Amino acid sequence: MTVSSIAARAGLLATLAVSLMLSLPQARAADDPDVGRLQQRLVALDADMAFAGMAPLERLQARQAVDALAGVRARQRPSALQVAQWRVETAEIAARTDAARREIDRLDRERADLLLEASRREAARARQEAERLRIQTQIQAEETARLRETAEAESMARQEAETVLQGVSSREAARLRAARERAAELKRQEEELLRSLESDAATQPY
Repeated sequence: MTVSSIAARAGLLATLAVSLMLSLPQARAADDPDVGRLQQRLVALDADMAFAGMAPLERLQARQAVDALAGVRARQRPSALQVAQWRVETAEIAARTDAARREIDRLDRERADLLLEASRREAARARQEAERLRIQTQIQAEETARLRETAEAESMARQEAETVLQGVSSREAARLRAARERAAELKRQEEELLRSLESDAATQPY
């Protein structure tokens, strides 16, 4: 038999015991103030919704002990009264313990839910931050690529300009060399002509 089935049967028995206890003649409780006092504590425990369904086995044992007290002989009464009081106190303590345990479980679940929600929010913030960094990195990479392309275009333009300037300089240098060569040729021809004139003048008679 499982614990849950035992608890269910105990709860059913507790309910039946309450019904029987309430149906007992009032005279018995009036004749025995201890029984009446303990019964009132059990009735108050059953009426408290904060302890509904809690400690059913302990409540049943307490009712049985109170019922036994009502029918016990005089010489057995002190020990039966002590047992009944212990059983009622045990039922009250067990009910409060179960209520506290249920509250602890509720708080633990609430704490777990809060931690889970906080974890989800933190994960969402982390994803948002990662997406922001990804976009920022992509923008920086695109900007770097654009600057590299611009620098490469400017470098190619400078190289082309230098090539053009070198070509112009080469043509100008060639023209300069050609002009110098023509000037040297003209000077040589002029010198030859002067020498020829001088030679002719020297050979003519006066």
